[in-house]
Amino acid sequence: MTEKLYEQDSLARECKAVVTSCVFDGEKYNIVLDRTVLFPEGGGQLSDTGRIEGGGKIVHVLHGTEKAGTISYCCDALLAPGTEVTVYVDWQRRLDYMQQHCGEHILSYSFWKLFGVHNIGFHMSERMVTIDLDQEITQEQAVQAENFANEEIWQNKAIHVLYAPSSEAAKLAMRKKNEKIKGMVRIVAIDNGDVCTCCGTHPPYTGMIGIIKIMKMIRHRGGMRIEFLCGRWALETIRQEVQYIEEASNMLSTKEKLVCEGIRSLQEKVRMLHEDVRQQTDVIQRQEIDEIWKKGVNDGQGNVIFTVMKDPYTPKSAKMLLQKLVAVEHAVAVIVYCQENRIYYMVGSGAEVNLDCRTYLKLANTLFNGKGGGSPVLCQGSASVFSQWKQQAEKLFECIRK
Repeated sequence: MTEKLYEQDSLARECKAVVTSCVFDGEKYNIVLDRTVLFPEGGGQLSDTGRIEGGGKIVHVLHGTEKAGTISYCCDALLAPGTEVTVYVDWQRRLDYMQQHCGEHILSYSFWKLFGVHNIGFHMSERMVTIDLDQEITQEQAVQAENFANEEIWQNKAIHVLYAPSSEAAKLAMRKKNEKIKGMVRIVAIDNGDVCTCCGTHPPYTGMIGIIKIMKMIRHRGGMRIEFLCGRWALETIRQEVQYIEEASNMLSTKEKLVCEGIRSLQEKVRMLHEDVRQQTDVIQRQEIDEIWKKGVNDGQGNVIFTVMKDPYTPKSAKMLLQKLVAVEHAVAVIVYCQENRIYYMVGSGAEVNLDCRTYLKLANTLFNGKGGGSPVLCQGSASVFSQWKQQAEKLFECIRK
């Protein structure tokens, strides 16, 4: 059993200890101490990191796990059993994790207290924390819960760690109980606030959390997944996003509060330009189609073969042209074009055509050394551009016209 000093004093940054075991697993050294200030991963909270100094060495702790009351640390070097050491916690990481974990308690309590919504899942990763709620909530409810949670922080309420037999703990008015735990139960209680079972580290006062900010809400399995950040993580993320807004406002030559309006205006201009390009392309293609139809060739099976080679061209324009060509009965259209150092080819057929476009696509794949696929009435593929691609396109057209 490892004595868990962090459970009694989450602000302790170092302690004296003795190495009781050190095992090499082929990659790292797994060290066990008789006592520790380093929290192992558990209860949704990530593991502390830190260092162990002793025996003339400095060993870095990369991760910690607990099994049957014994904590094992994955380390980058050997420490012999019996070595007296000093254990140091990476304080910034510990504080970050305490802020996120305690913030999760308070935000979950806020949704439960205000709307009777329960947290049924908690996950912490680097720079993002999520809770899963058992019901969908509105944006307005999220704002109310966020405001309530921050009021809990700004009141700087005391946070207590209590221990009670599981039979007694079951009688307490707690937001969340772990019914699987038997024996002594560890309870984290905030004055006139959240009470629940928890194995993680928490600050002594809510004020140390600083702030809670909901970043995103996503519908998830009939409920809602809430992404949020607390403390330093929230501050740094908000600072970065404010910078993005400032950059966007400078690019749009507008005030920060008018960025969304500016983007909507820009989107409308782009839409109008796209429509203008589409209409102009349509006019040009109709003029082209007259010439393409004149060059149409009967293949002896009652089909009219249209072949087009373009350099350069765009996928959207090629698709528009193909659709116009195959609108004719008994029409088969083959379009080959080049864009950004790739060759693209399309084969399509209209109504009453008795052939499989995939046959021609296989031929195109061979000639261009490309890949593609599709259906009997529409196929497409692409290949890397090469100097003789136009000559190969002519070979393809000749084979199809026969």
